[in-house]
Amino acid sequence: MADFESPRGMRDFYPEDMKLRNRIFDAWRAAAVASGFEPYDACVVESLELLQRKAGEEIVNQIYAFEDKSGRKLALRPEMTPTLARMVVARQGALPFPIKWFTIAQCFRYERMTRGRKREHYQLNLDIVGEDAVSAEAEVIYTAVAALRRMGVPDAAYRVRVSNRALLSELLLSLGIGAEHHPGVFVALDKKGKIPREEIEKLMREAGLDDRACAAAFDLLDIGSLEDAAKIAGPGSPAVARLHALFEALEDFGVREQAVFDIAVVRGLSYYTGIVFEAFDTAGELRAIFGGGRYDGLLSAIGGKPASAVGLGFGDVVVGELLQSLGLAAETHLDGVAIGYMTDDERRHATRLAAALRAEGRDVSLSLHPLKAKAFFSTAAANAAEAVYIGPDDRAAGVAKIKNLATREQREVALP
Repeated sequence: MADFESPRGMRDFYPEDMKLRNRIFDAWRAAAVASGFEPYDACVVESLELLQRKAGEEIVNQIYAFEDKSGRKLALRPEMTPTLARMVVARQGALPFPIKWFTIAQCFRYERMTRGRKREHYQLNLDIVGEDAVSAEAEVIYTAVAALRRMGVPDAAYRVRVSNRALLSELLLSLGIGAEHHPGVFVALDKKGKIPREEIEKLMREAGLDDRACAAAFDLLDIGSLEDAAKIAGPGSPAVARLHALFEALEDFGVREQAVFDIAVVRGLSYYTGIVFEAFDTAGELRAIFGGGRYDGLLSAIGGKPASAVGLGFGDVVVGELLQSLGLAAETHLDGVAIGYMTDDERRHATRLAAALRAEGRDVSLSLHPLKAKAFFSTAAANAAEAVYIGPDDRAAGVAKIKNLATREQREVALP
């Protein structure tokens, strides 16, 4: 018999795995809805041309691409933003802007696997399209923080590092590095800490920088505060002003302590145009928990009318690792009722009771065959908050007891 396993980098989710996944998804969904985001979804297969045109070079090289039977060049989506842009452009004349949309999307990338990185993952995407103010950035950051809080993650366990590509562009221009070189420099600087310095310098030289410019670009990443960056940028910097406005909005949301300025945050995707951000655990053990930024040029680049936009991606793999490291992964809220019975003579009473409780809106797990009491309660405690075990005496009396499995308190219920 063949020994089949899931493809390398892909995952199977057994029922015990689904408990953690559902907990993450439920927190994402609840936080997004609470912040006024509307749900949307899309096909997992996307046009290869769209992805090649609008994704960063690194992602283009990681695409799972194929041709269908008609010769169309397609791909499994590596991220959701190009698809969102395509959907918005298709109905741009009819949508009431600004729009606030969210989805939980499965994405695929053929990349080297490390801790917190698979070749498929699910991620929460939050996007606001049609809003120029930094209130959009503040809203998506706040909502991601709210999701972490719903999962029980302490505020001190992570920090959201915030920067602005426009500020970095201003600083590069002050060093005499022309705007035509900036996209290549951004891609190179985003590799800091991921590949050796020599390889980053090679990438910057390929972007047109000489030795002096390479050294100066690296020096920019040593800027330690927004105030220091503002001194270099000079008075009246629009990029600095937007960062100050963002931090003020985060203060109003009550999440300012979770956000810090970090000039080294660049984000590798080519479509980002302004403020960018990434959240990391304070222990420094994991990849980014979530990240995103402003991408004001994407819609017009694929044929739509110009529109500002801010987006955030929040993957399930890393946050699952974070919950594990904090000892929070096993925390589950048990609800519902388990019903068991001793002999076939009690089966109909158990079935009718299950139907009655389900009709009231309760989640009920009904045993499919007779069980001894010890066997029933050993499995019920792992999956339900309450349990009912019906024996011959209960059947004769027409009454059984519902037991709270945490407190051991009992109450009577009439058998239908």
